[in-house]
Amino acid sequence: MSGPSDYQPSNPALQWIERRLPILGLMHSSFVAYPTPRNLNYWWTFGAILSFMLGMQILTGVILAMHYTPHADLAFKSVELIVRDVNYGWLLRNMHAVGASMFFVAVYVHMFRGLYYGSYKEPREVLWILGVIIYLLMMATGFMGYVLPWGQMSFWGATVITNLFSAIPYVGESIVTLLWGGYSVGNPTLNRFFSLHYLLPFLIAGVVVLHVWALHVAGQNNPDGVEPKTEKDTVPFTPHATIKDMFGVACFLLLYAWFIFYMPNYLGDADNYIPANPGVTPPHIVPEWYYLPFYAILRSIPNKLAGVIGMFGAIIILCFLPWLDAAKTRSSKYRPLAKQFFWIFVVVCILLGYLGAQPPEGIYVIAGRVLTVCYFAYFLIVLPLLSRIEKPRPVPNSISDAVLAKTGSRSTPMVSTAIMLALAGSLFAGSVDSAKASEGSDTPPGNKWSFSGPFGKFDRGALQRGLKVYKEVCASCHGLSYVAFRNLAEPGGPGYSVAQAAAFASDYKVKDGPNDAGDMFERAGRPADYFPSPFPNEQAARAANGGAAPPDLSLITKARSYKRGFPWFIFDFFTQFQEQGPDYVSALLQGFEDKVPEGVTIPEGSYYNKYFPGHAIKMPKPLSDGQVTYDDGSPTTVAQYSKDVTTFLMWTAEPHMEARKRLGFQVFVFLILFAGLMYFTKKKVWASSH
Repeated sequence: MSGPSDYQPSNPALQWIERRLPILGLMHSSFVAYPTPRNLNYWWTFGAILSFMLGMQILTGVILAMHYTPHADLAFKSVELIVRDVNYGWLLRNMHAVGASMFFVAVYVHMFRGLYYGSYKEPREVLWILGVIIYLLMMATGFMGYVLPWGQMSFWGATVITNLFSAIPYVGESIVTLLWGGYSVGNPTLNRFFSLHYLLPFLIAGVVVLHVWALHVAGQNNPDGVEPKTEKDTVPFTPHATIKDMFGVACFLLLYAWFIFYMPNYLGDADNYIPANPGVTPPHIVPEWYYLPFYAILRSIPNKLAGVIGMFGAIIILCFLPWLDAAKTRSSKYRPLAKQFFWIFVVVCILLGYLGAQPPEGIYVIAGRVLTVCYFAYFLIVLPLLSRIEKPRPVPNSISDAVLAKTGSRSTPMVSTAIMLALAGSLFAGSVDSAKASEGSDTPPGNKWSFSGPFGKFDRGALQRGLKVYKEVCASCHGLSYVAFRNLAEPGGPGYSVAQAAAFASDYKVKDGPNDAGDMFERAGRPADYFPSPFPNEQAARAANGGAAPPDLSLITKARSYKRGFPWFIFDFFTQFQEQGPDYVSALLQGFEDKVPEGVTIPEGSYYNKYFPGHAIKMPKPLSDGQVTYDDGSPTTVAQYSKDVTTFLMWTAEPHMEARKRLGFQVFVFLILFAGLMYFTKKKVWASSH
């Protein structure tokens, strides 16, 4: 990739290999002796971060695929069983799901850095186009991976996005049928997406090799946009860039670990903890946060075909950037007008992302159209015009002159980008925060939960009391199909012994068989059995409950949420607040009122609940004071019952929560120490270069 190598290994075996396959010389010339501009700032470390994240995604994805079942009836359950029953399955899933978001965070920084410093200009046009191809492949891979858990938002997201291809004249319907494998999203669709999701990361890795090859042929750009002229302008890739990249990766891993261990559902959607149901459409379908700007462009154009063209055109236009911007000066450091318009463009992208998560109505539609025009105007009007009228500031004669003279402010773009990224993350995260306690219902009051915060743990007494409330009140209508009796005796749970869990299981009757006579039979439960459903099937559940099927409670505290709004979602990130679900469930249990407020009408057979969306709920008031007797002297009130059973249901939703937080603390200590070691090593290595 970097030309002939003078590398000569000293080991005889390595010499023998090098004469026949000079792979070691190639590695040495590409990643050791490769000349790197000495003025690269930390935004250039995102290339290494992306390489690391790609490897991490492939590794975790391959392991997850060993346990995943790509079948419409089993996919959702297989994902939950990975989390619960596979050793460190919860960690693998969190790493892969959060890793997708972190991958896009890194790639957006990488792309905006390229835009700011003109990394698309001659002679790096092919390098830039390969990067856009990687981005397109990433978007396809991420979308297909989002569908695989087969939750409500996954299913309906797949339905909406694949339907877009029907807008293509003549062949659109055929393409949609081919994607679906039928006439609607179903099992063939899931199998196709699983196969492609497994394949595409390896295709991405192949294009990344071409991307790196093109980089080593054309050479790296740098913040000043000046090509290296002498040896003083460059430093060897190893150890200079290697150590700097390792420090950057360590810092990025701190953010990655923050989400994995403390905020795993912050960037997700509560609807995806509900199994896919083709008969129930979510009130508001939104894709993952990293697609939101393009989704906003799609929805802002009333014509379906024009919207699809606009959405894909917003990405494809990046390929033509080397020719749209004809300015001779690369870096926006020396282009005052280009710098200002660049930051305006960043704000436009952030606002488009925010609008993409809002309902397509009212002012949001108008704002989306205005910002869509601004997005395309930046590429088609602003950049071509600036290349003709802007007068740039003088550019340094060489990289070494720029370093020694400290030309330009090196921190300003870095600080500005950091601020923009923080704002972008805040807007995106807050806008995609799923709202199930929606308009027209009261906001659930906050509770003080023992399991909240980085060191939170479950209250064993509350878990045992909550289990009793579930068994005596909830179990007659609601199942816990993802919880096994043996889980009651596992670390981090209610604290029962194996014998106590076995005794608890024996109180239940479990259908088994067939026996030797070919008949099904009932037997006493065993620790390996799962909590049985009170009904044989959904039809029986609906028939017994006035047409409404009581939901399984295993994941209810994750499948229910509410919007906290601005600026709370920003505070939630720093305070690790993830208790919207428990707050909502606890409030719902206490929100029943015997008298319907004046001016409110609810359907016959429904009950009024001030926290339920629309206030009309089919479930009658489940709890009343004194209904369940506690042996430990705790109050036998509705408030106490609600808090105890919600604590228990939070444990059923995530039995490994305590292990997650405990491992997170250990990982953070390691990463902080490692980042500190890399920082001081970097300072020592770079001391002579500065």
